[in-house]
Amino acid sequence: MKLEDLILVSIDDHAIEPPNAFARHMPARFKGREPHIEKHKGRDVWVFEGRATGYMGLNSVVGRPKEEYGMEPLGYEHMRRGTWDVQARVDDMNANGVLGSLCFPTFPGFAGQRFQQYEEARDVSLAAIQAYNDWHLHDWCNAAPGRFIPMALIPWWDPQAAAAEINRMAKDGVHAISFSDNPALHGFPSIHDSYWDPVWKACADNAVVINCHIGTGVKAEHASDLSPIDAWITSMPISIANSAADWIWAPMWRKYPTLKMALSEGGIGWIPYLLERADFTHRHHKAWTNASFGGKKPSDIFKEHIITCFIEDDFGLQNLKHIGEDMVGWECDYPHSDCTWPNSPEVVWESFRHLPDETIAKVTHRNVMREYSYDPFAILGRENCTVGALRAQARAKGIDTSPTQGMGGAAPKREAGKPVTSGDINAMFKQADAETAF
Repeated sequence: MKLEDLILVSIDDHAIEPPNAFARHMPARFKGREPHIEKHKGRDVWVFEGRATGYMGLNSVVGRPKEEYGMEPLGYEHMRRGTWDVQARVDDMNANGVLGSLCFPTFPGFAGQRFQQYEEARDVSLAAIQAYNDWHLHDWCNAAPGRFIPMALIPWWDPQAAAAEINRMAKDGVHAISFSDNPALHGFPSIHDSYWDPVWKACADNAVVINCHIGTGVKAEHASDLSPIDAWITSMPISIANSAADWIWAPMWRKYPTLKMALSEGGIGWIPYLLERADFTHRHHKAWTNASFGGKKPSDIFKEHIITCFIEDDFGLQNLKHIGEDMVGWECDYPHSDCTWPNSPEVVWESFRHLPDETIAKVTHRNVMREYSYDPFAILGRENCTVGALRAQARAKGIDTSPTQGMGGAAPKREAGKPVTSGDINAMFKQADAETAF
């Protein structure tokens, strides 16, 4: 296999919702109450039920020189168009040699957690969730058949309504939902509570994968305001290991044995030790904790039910035998600050070239195609899905991938020779909140 022969499907990317995302899909009785963009103190802010949010920052820095990363983007004109325009996104995917993409939301929160906050307006919140789902499926994914894996949001406050939304979207070919890795931290029942059984059942019945992105529940903590922000960025993906252990011991796997979930943007290098520790824990403590896996080990549950993915993880790829190569996928993370666009194939190839072709194919696309019921070959033809074929399309169209300087926004404020600290970032967040508040 050569680099040009790779077929890359990313199961962790993000869409910045365009300003009109909700308007066309909101029910008539809620017209005027849909989430919408307003200009406020120089920022594009999303407004819903009188509350505003406008932070983009590191969520949308793709295309900038790395020296300009920070909290700069204040509006759509400060972002690369592929962050929010689906046709431009496909152009950027082609330039990066990426065939398929699963995109998490931005304004609603990666798991739609923003819509779970409005206890006084559950009806309009459900309508907004459904409007988002319809925009995401019909206006984003279906605008480029075969290029996206659609993913729905659900209402957490009503498991029966959530199951109904899963069933509704599954009828249109949606086989993924986004969900918190720990909804209890948002004031909802634990994943160990039978409250969620209608959700698990609907997912199992429809072969829907539960996708839990880092930061939607358990979060990496800033050690101190003086700590370099690099320390927090380093630990961010691994923070999901706490949730991974919780999900291993959760009851839904016994009730719904075909159910699958994904730990999104968590990397894979930490998994061998977690599984070793989980099996050790079970051997040493099951006699008094009453834990039972029906004769299986905790590591078996993980390898059978939990999909993981990585951006760049040489250590994990060297230890796939301890992780399980049939449940590992790849991610680009476009347009976030960790993404490898437009050089993802080159980065991937450096990590993969020592692996057998069969393993490369599994990790880059086959596992994802199987688990997400995704078959782009049937739509596009396999010969048109390789890195080489996609980049040829981008070259023919003249897609420019060179870094763009001075895209505008809030210029980064840094002192020469002084590390950017967690305190600096927290101050930027507070300033953004103050500028967003009405």
